[in-house]
This record gives sequence, structure tokens and C-alpha cells, in this order.
Amino acid sequence: MTKELERNSHSKIRVLHCIETISSGGVEKVRLGFAQYLNKEKFDLRIICTNSKGPIKMALEKEGVQIYDVGPFNSPFEWGKYRKVLSIISTYKPQIIHGAVYEGMSMAAVGGFLGRVPIIILEETSDPQNRSKKAIWLQKQFSKVADKVIGISPSVVNFLLDKARIPKEKVLLVNNGVSIPLLPDKMESDLLKRKLGIENGDIIIGSVGRVYNEVKRFSDLLEAIKGLKNPKVKFLLVGQGPDLEKLKSRASELGLEGQFISVGYQENTSTFYSVMDIFSLPSANEGFGLVAAEAMLHSLPIVATAVGGLRDVVIDGTTGFHVPPFSPNDLGEKLQILIDNQELRAQMGKAGFERAKKNYTSELYCQNIEQLYINLLNEIIG
Repeated sequence: MTKELERNSHSKIRVLHCIETISSGGVEKVRLGFAQYLNKEKFDLRIICTNSKGPIKMALEKEGVQIYDVGPFNSPFEWGKYRKVLSIISTYKPQIIHGAVYEGMSMAAVGGFLGRVPIIILEETSDPQNRSKKAIWLQKQFSKVADKVIGISPSVVNFLLDKARIPKEKVLLVNNGVSIPLLPDKMESDLLKRKLGIENGDIIIGSVGRVYNEVKRFSDLLEAIKGLKNPKVKFLLVGQGPDLEKLKSRASELGLEGQFISVGYQENTSTFYSVMDIFSLPSANEGFGLVAAEAMLHSLPIVATAVGGLRDVVIDGTTGFHVPPFSPNDLGEKLQILIDNQELRAQMGKAGFERAKKNYTSELYCQNIEQLYINLLNEIIG
């Protein structure tokens, strides 16, 4: 295999990413940003996923990324799916296979090992604190065939070292990244405000994400806003998901119909961020909290739960506030501080922008991953 790498040293480096679905989630957004900034003269990128649909799929294909759907995994031992992965590997002959999300790590580890891919990289993208012992054990087995195991935040790195007990020399921190937005002009923002019924003097608390309440806990944000007893405070939710109708029903039960604005999934979120005054993410768990970084790049102060990567992304008292998970009262208290202090909102928003621009951009993520690929290839070639 080393001789093959040497023979192909002047051609493009073939990279095969493995993930779960390509839909509207954070993992695929990171892959899109990576594809957009990737040096296409040096690398050729393809992606295996369980299934793909929607705008992100189309945007990836526009970047020249070929996507293979292999179907959903019902268990990590579904060998029919691995045969499909191995067939793709046999045809494409990647020098690097890079898996993210549990299914993606499974495909990269098993497919990469059996398909004799020279370099295997696994990327832990979730907050795995509640993962079962069996799943952690299996992840440790996958890591044995990997050259590097990436954690997307310091808290995820700590999990890989302390719970999964992956050797320190294999573990690497690479922060997630998001694209620096093209900010809308005031006319666009004002037009959206009129469309959404936002009036002068309203305070807009926003959130973005898939409406899966067990994880995102948007219901806690509704409870917090109810406790504020201020009809000028409104909750703007950008996102779709299985619990959206339940969330709307809960808003009605709380008497917040006029304060809850749900706009569903939006391909371009920048204009929606522009009408927010405060961003809140009350998640039960988060591997990183990509939308928090997005909000920071829109100069918004953040009120987020102190879980997973959010503890690292949001600096308590500087770029926003931390609150315990499942705590609407604490959430409401921190929101009230920001509602009452426009100067503090601007100060925290500015600090958040500088932090996100320095640490959490797609360009930086791509640079770090490209350098990792080059370093590992150089180690093999010698």
C-alpha cells in the first residue's frame, strides 16, 4: 500500500467520509463547510451515508462531492451494509476513510480495516455521556484500528480519554466549524420582522435546531418565557422535527400563542438570526452546539445549558450565561438579566463574535483536517 501511495503522490488524495443521514443536521453542515473550503486541487472527497435528501445534499453535489446511500443501520453488525461499503471502497480506493457519528465510525472502522484503507480516522461528534457500556466498549474496539480519533470539543475529548479509554496518542481535539455568514441588510431584517409580526420594543429570544424535545428541550424555553410574564418577549424557533406540534400545543396551554413564532426549517438562517436579540439553547446534551457558534457569528449573546461542548463554546459571564439543564427558572433568570441590559447584550455579542471567528469557523476546521490528512500520509510514506 505504501508503494501505491508513492505512485499516486502527484494525483489527488482520495478521501471517503462516512456519516449517518444527510438532511439538515450539524454533522452534515460541517461536511458541507469542509467541502466548500477543501483544496480541490489536492483532495477528492466522496461521502457514504445511510440516506440523503434536501438542500445540504444538493449543495454538497454542487461542490463536486459524490454521495453514496447504503440505507439505515438497524444494528452495528448489519453485514449487508458493510458489504456495500466495501464495494464502494474497492471501486474508489480511498487513501483516507473518515467516519463521524456512531454509524459513520462503524462504517469507517469496519470498512476501512477490511478494505485495507491506509488511513482510518474516527470523529466523535455527539455528547456520549449517556452512551451504554456496550456501545462504549464497541467504540473502543473501533478505535483500535484507527490512526486518529477526533473529539469535536474538550468535553468530548475527555470522554474519549476517561470513559472510552482510548490511548492519548490517538486522540485529537478539532473544534467544529461553521461558515462565517453573509449578514443581511437592515431592509431584509425589517421586512422579516413585519412578516413575523415583530413590533418595536419586542425582545426576540431565538433558537435553531431539530425539534426533538428530549434532546433540545425547547419546552424549557417556553416555560422560562412564561415565567417572565412579559408579553413583549417572544420566542422565535427555526427548525422542524417530530415534536413541533406538541411544542405548539404546549405554547397554547401556557397562553403563549402570541409569543411563540415557529417558522419551520429554513435553508438560509442568517436573516432569522438578524432579528433575534438573545439566542438560547436549553439542550439536555450537545456534543458541540453548532448553532451556538452560528449565533455568536451573528453577534448574539447566548444563554445555554452547561452540557457537553456548550460548556466550552459559551464562556459563562463573557459571551453569555450557563444554566443547569432542565431548569426553566434558572433559564428565565439569565434571560431577564439580558432583557434588562441592552449594553450587556451588545458586549457579550461582540465577545462571542470574536471568539467564534477565532476558533469555530469552517475554514479553520478544514485547515486542521487537511493538515491531519497530510501528516498521516507523510508518516506512512516516510
